[in-house]
Amino acid sequence: MSVSVAFEKARAEGRSALIGYLPAGFPTVPGAIDAIKAMIDNGVDIVEVGLPYSDPVMDGPVIQRATEAALAGGFRVADGLRTVEAVAAAGAPILVMTYWNLVERYGVERFSADLAAAGGAGLITPDLIPDESAPWLEASDAHDLDRVFLVSPSSTDARIAMTAGRCRGFVYATSVMGVTGARSSTSTAAPALVERIRAADKHVPVAVGLGVSNGDQAAEVGAFADGVIVGSALVRCLQDAATPAAGVAAIAALSADLAEGVRRR
Repeated sequence: MSVSVAFEKARAEGRSALIGYLPAGFPTVPGAIDAIKAMIDNGVDIVEVGLPYSDPVMDGPVIQRATEAALAGGFRVADGLRTVEAVAAAGAPILVMTYWNLVERYGVERFSADLAAAGGAGLITPDLIPDESAPWLEASDAHDLDRVFLVSPSSTDARIAMTAGRCRGFVYATSVMGVTGARSSTSTAAPALVERIRAADKHVPVAVGLGVSNGDQAAEVGAFADGVIVGSALVRCLQDAATPAAGVAAIAALSADLAEGVRRR
């Protein structure tokens, strides 16, 4: 399933799409697969599967701890592709979120081919700017993969326009400056950033990330954005659980709360 189909479905229902992030390999490879399936079964429209990396410069402490645990457990990029393959038919498009060095070392063309073969929808590349993305643009076109780049409140109008024009799937609007992490309130800069992106490109959906942790916040962000991205709050469900089964149950409950939030009128 493509990302555009998920956004079209949400739009037809008069709501924002719910996008959930979990890192592959945490708490284990099978455990992450179970948790992702629970997200989808409980209303998550699009899944971001993170690839653990040794230098996660944009990730907050919750996600950093999870990815460090996955790496300590022996996680490899092949495990991430195996995770995508295991959940690709579960009912939601699967994007991989990864630092670019992992793709570059694997081989851009090879990674793109293997991701497409696994049923993945595309990539979110937080540290790859469009100006330096020519090999990825070529490979994503060749394998019909979505490509999601990030913009922030500090981005100039010219950069927003250029970035949105290179995106396929959606534009990732980081609503606050700094690293990821759930927050007690959402960013006041987010609505203005969404409007700036829409002024630059009316065709590509805009999803807001960095901070959403519950259904009320999802409803708040869903009122002005095409997509609501949730990461750290979902990861914390697995970290705080006494058992893997309890973690999956907590993921299911939070996903249902978030899904209700984006459907609130």
